[in-house]
Amino acid sequence: MTVAFPMPDVDLASTAGQPISIGAKRGLAVLFIYPWTGGPGLNNPPGWDEIPGAHGSTPEAEGFRDIHPWFADRGIAVLGLSGQQPADQRAFAHRVGLPFPLLSDAGMICADAANLPRFEAGGTVYLKRLTLVLWHGRVVTRFYPVHPPDSHASDVRRWFQSEMDL
Repeated sequence: MTVAFPMPDVDLASTAGQPISIGAKRGLAVLFIYPWTGGPGLNNPPGWDEIPGAHGSTPEAEGFRDIHPWFADRGIAVLGLSGQQPADQRAFAHRVGLPFPLLSDAGMICADAANLPRFEAGGTVYLKRLTLVLWHGRVVTRFYPVHPPDSHASDVRRWFQSEMDL
């Protein structure tokens, strides 16, 4: 396994109730990065419908939720990351029943240190959708662009099955 770029060792608020550092994460992990999740009664940000890849965060997270047992049985941690506030992430994780933590990089500290791609909508900066496979906090491979988001978790599982014999 070729291990490349180290992720930053910065504590990020998480829906698990304690900070998590991606760079300090031991073992194998999948980090799916998503721009934004809406909620009941919330409008999409201005121009959202015209931005390729903006839609799909909820189906993507639900995909990882639905096959989470496969990852957990192999000791692979699943984490989600966005620039949303922790309270918004907690509400989303509860609403869709996520069994894994979401990390908040609302200050874009991790995004800046890792030079993660972004886009702007309605005057707000969002992280672009991508997924990183990590080994001891270092990037092993990435999936970018992520399309379609609703079947992406299965694509990641297939990668593990073919590339890592899991």
